[in-house]
Amino acid sequence: MPDGSKSSDDASADSMAVTDTFLRRYIGYRMKRAYVHIHNNAQAAIEGFGMRITTSSALHVVVENPDLSQSQLCLALNIERSRAVLLVDELEKLGLVKRNKVPQDRRSYALRATPAGEALFEKIAARLAQHEDALLAGLSSDEKTQLAVLLDKIERSAVSARNAGA
Repeated sequence: MPDGSKSSDDASADSMAVTDTFLRRYIGYRMKRAYVHIHNNAQAAIEGFGMRITTSSALHVVVENPDLSQSQLCLALNIERSRAVLLVDELEKLGLVKRNKVPQDRRSYALRATPAGEALFEKIAARLAQHEDALLAGLSSDEKTQLAVLLDKIERSAVSARNAGA
């Protein structure tokens, strides 16, 4: 309909139960669905800090690894170099990270969080911990540990499969 309203056929189609039983056979699909909820909730949790999850992740890695290179940041976050450059540009513009020349390699920069970056990191880390505690409240401590172990195994398996050309 040109005015944007829905016809009765559209409304009844929207109310039909839709299933994803076949897709739920795949662990990857279930992981993706869980990830979307976790990511969206985490983004909402840090919204007041004016930062996206990806940028926050980069700040976390820089704080934890002072003087790392952009290449090392790429490896840590499993992202393309061009994406890392954009993230570092954003963090630098916000005054949260500084690029320092590496004397032995003029093409490389050592990334270090500024005092403002470290202070913001502390606030974001606390907020994300609260977010995750609330989100995973239905899991016992042992289940959370088991989930972390299983996710690490899945990641290692995926990397091995990729490296083997699968």
